[in-house]
Amino acid sequence: MTTTAVTDSGAARALDAALTLDRVSRTYGGGAPALDRVSLAVPRGRFLAVMGRSGSGKSTLLRCAAGLERPTTGTVRIGATDLATLKAAGLTRLRRDRVGFVFQSLNLVSALTVRENVTLPLLLAGAREGRELDARALAGLGAVGLADRAEDMPEALSGGQRQRVAIARALVGEPEVVFADEPTAALDPVTAAGVLALLRRAVDERGTTVVLVTHDPVAAAWTDEAVFLDRGRLVGHLDRPDEYRVRELLGGRADAGHRRMAVAR
Repeated sequence: MTTTAVTDSGAARALDAALTLDRVSRTYGGGAPALDRVSLAVPRGRFLAVMGRSGSGKSTLLRCAAGLERPTTGTVRIGATDLATLKAAGLTRLRRDRVGFVFQSLNLVSALTVRENVTLPLLLAGAREGRELDARALAGLGAVGLADRAEDMPEALSGGQRQRVAIARALVGEPEVVFADEPTAALDPVTAAGVLALLRRAVDERGTTVVLVTHDPVAAAWTDEAVFLDRGRLVGHLDRPDEYRVRELLGGRADAGHRRMAVAR
């Protein structure tokens, strides 16, 4: 299934979209919009990179799409759920039960073991402590190659290992969508490749939808499609991106104003 990445201001709603943004804008104060009428639909089981230079609106798009921030105008849906219809408690439940997060800053709880960090979202969702919960955590850690570190504290792990724990935690609740904000920015190339391979596997083997915010062309090459933002607007997309074509777009036409680009390999 192909991602519907709409680069005009028309409605974008795929029939089986995991995530839909329809004419979404976000303005802070009286300045220029951080997002400007962005329309985008991402089918289930798709790996999408959101790219652009610093200040292009990438992180604002992620925050609005994940329900961490409300857009000024426009509609955001996760599955069939319009986020605007949810009050604060409903948004919290949606983020807890249907969405996973992986951030550059990791956000692991230093006072908890690796296993306890992975079980945390399940406990917050109402799961009971016990063997079944621990088994789910160990299975998640096994999937990222860290089952043998389950009782270690986060400080005993390398940066790459901590990021793998964060991925295990994001996936343990079997979310519909995982939002990853620059998860490899602080990692060396080999470790970064390992983290991206885990996200790729979640898409291919679990059918998870992953939205990856990144400035890195190498990271984008792991995805099914890259979309490009410039000054808050979608300016194009690239199917099956490779590092060199992404670099070309970021370094050339991606900053040449608000004209459209559609490149398919």
